[in-house]
Amino acid sequence: MKNRAKCKKCNTIIESFHRTDYQECECKEISVYGGPDIMECSAMDWKNFLRVDDLGNEIQVTVQEGIKLQDIAEKEIPRANKKDMVNMLDELIKHIDSLPQQVMSAPITHYDYQTLLLLLSSLFKADLPEN
Repeated sequence: MKNRAKCKKCNTIIESFHRTDYQECECKEISVYGGPDIMECSAMDWKNFLRVDDLGNEIQVTVQEGIKLQDIAEKEIPRANKKDMVNMLDELIKHIDSLPQQVMSAPITHYDYQTLLLLLSSLFKADLPEN
């Protein structure tokens, strides 16, 4: 299936053709990214987002609310000590070092970036006194 969508607000049909092709509608209400391989999309209001299939049929999408990374960080590792957090960073570095060469030049997602920032924030907060 093509990575194509229609904005109900401005009636623009947009399509992403390859992995780094980011497209947004005229009113900037919806966007698609990643071509047919990744098929990422976003919307200011999902009520205005329609997926358009290969035959031109408009499909209303159903959006499920996910878990925010902040919630995971606060619930699953609420009081990790500094040594554990440094070990997490070291494991992350080892994991990245083991990736294939072609992946090393691929862009990271905002989820990847947010995970790193949450870990670093927790690491720096470990030195702060509790309020």
